[in-house]
Amino acid sequence: MRAGTVAAAVAAGSTPSELQPDFADARPSAVLAVVADGPQGAEVLLTRRSMEMRSHRGEVSFPGGRLDPGESYVQAALREAHEEVGLHPDAVEVVGELHPLGTWVSRSWIVPIVARLAEPLPLAAPLHGRTSEVDRVLWVPLHDLTRPGTFREEWWHTPIGERPIYFFELDDETVWGATARVLHQLLRVAHGIADLDDAARPPAL
Repeated sequence: MRAGTVAAAVAAGSTPSELQPDFADARPSAVLAVVADGPQGAEVLLTRRSMEMRSHRGEVSFPGGRLDPGESYVQAALREAHEEVGLHPDAVEVVGELHPLGTWVSRSWIVPIVARLAEPLPLAAPLHGRTSEVDRVLWVPLHDLTRPGTFREEWWHTPIGERPIYFFELDDETVWGATARVLHQLLRVAHGIADLDDAARPPAL
């Protein structure tokens, strides 16, 4: 599967969300899920947060953060990606957004913005952590996320009730929490599949 196919699937089903947070005092945030063509097909941009961070240290995440006053979700996602990894807004085409999600720990209401990198990875400008927040930049083939045994789901008791927690076990990183939920959405939209689990084989990329 190529990045253009993923982008088209997202664009076809994307409408600006009018959903509101389901908990009080939620803080609006945005993340940028960038897809690009790589040697193994479509790949997605992730980062690893620095161990010096006060929260979510060492965790794999998308570039993103809180909205500044007057910003849209798209503007915030593009700004954060530029600040964190040096991705210039002109280097991507925003194609749509995924379903927003809330996090009860950080009290965030997150809108995932999906964008396609204009150049394939061998030609694109290299990205790197530009702040103390990021210590690693990863391009992960979507194919790796659909390998048998990579995805698993656990049910946790949370302050807002029982909730499924998703995990993607990569070769040298574990992706979980809100980031895994966004990846799960992206894969479902791209492939039109209902679930990812150890017992099922998602379509090959």
